Amino acid sequence: MAPERRPTTPKLPLVATSGASPRTKAKPAYKRILLKLSGEALMGDDAFGINRATIERIVAEIAEVTQMGVQVAVVIGGGNIFRGVAGGSAGMDRATADYMGMLATVMNALALADAMNKQGLTARVMSAISIDQVVEPYVRPKALQYLEEGKVVIFAGGTGNPFFTTDTAAALRGAEIGAELVLKATKVDGVYTADPFKDSTATRYTQLSFDEAMAGNLGIMDATAFALCRDQKLPVKVFSIIKPGALKRVIMGEDEGTLVYA
Repeated sequence: MAPERRPTTPKLPLVATSGASPRTKAKPAYKRILLKLSGEALMGDDAFGINRATIERIVAEIAEVTQMGVQVAVVIGGGNIFRGVAGGSAGMDRATADYMGMLATVMNALALADAMNKQGLTARVMSAISIDQVVEPYVRPKALQYLEEGKVVIFAGGTGNPFFTTDTAAALRGAEIGAELVLKATKVDGVYTADPFKDSTATRYTQLSFDEAMAGNLGIMDATAFALCRDQKLPVKVFSIIKPGALKRVIMGEDEGTLVYA
């Protein structure tokens, strides 16, 4: 007599009950970005200069993004050390003041690169003005190579020309390297209908067109930078660098900050 055959239950694949499995892990919404940091962002609560704790916190946020495979380039301002506009308004020759501002961005870039290297990132500073013993000159193919290798490229020296802001440098470098997004890091988590610090009824725009932003005179970037981004159809995301985790949420495509699109 043949042994009785019991029905076998099909084996189901193991499914993780909590947390995302490696296969379903959310992917970043962007592959290559350009982050515009103002010099003031490095001051923290100080009145002047570079606050080490602040710079380390910013670098930790950048490191988190690069670990997801996102290629990051940074344009840094110099307002925490010297502002060309301020020097010009105080009676100094404007071009000379702007060159001093460019040198301030190089100092900030070196501090930022040092903090990145200390946290395990590989940073390269490329300057639009030639200071060969301190930083390497900006060469576009070399910058693209560094990004492909997973290095963080910090662009210093603005555009290398007086009368142009570091916002314009961010738009220019973003277009040159083929960035998918320019991230404008500010102290406010986006663009509001009014000053959120003064008006409690102010609401945040989720997104705006370039034309709407220019017509509303919202002061997101200067007109030259804005026009360049609009012409190149390079979107700009305004977000808070002070808010923990905001940079990562922007990269993941979540509702964070304000998107300005062409």
